[in-house]
Amino acid sequence: MVTLEVEPLPGLPSEAAATFHREFLPRANALLAGGTQCLTLLFAAADHTHRVWRLAAVQALAREHAPARVNALMGGSGAAIAAARVYLEAADGITGQCIPLADLGAGPVV
Repeated sequence: MVTLEVEPLPGLPSEAAATFHREFLPRANALLAGGTQCLTLLFAAADHTHRVWRLAAVQALAREHAPARVNALMGGSGAAIAAARVYLEAADGITGQCIPLADLGAGPVV
């Protein structure tokens, strides 16, 4: 699995989306065109106003590069991200998803 950290991004959703498409989308496309079969984008936590553009971008990447898998993790500690990465690496049927991570009261990923 290859990860791409998508940061920093501006706070406004429209500016964040524009920055993603200008700076990070070309990197993601290059990784997938180069043979990456499982790409996970790492986004910082953000409020609900960022969910739609993030989901649209991840789903478009997943469709355009199938059968490669593309997902996104949003927020979470290093431990939460590591656990989610292990899960996604073994979950061959999951693609095009944005998964919010939280550490408070979370149990192990199964």
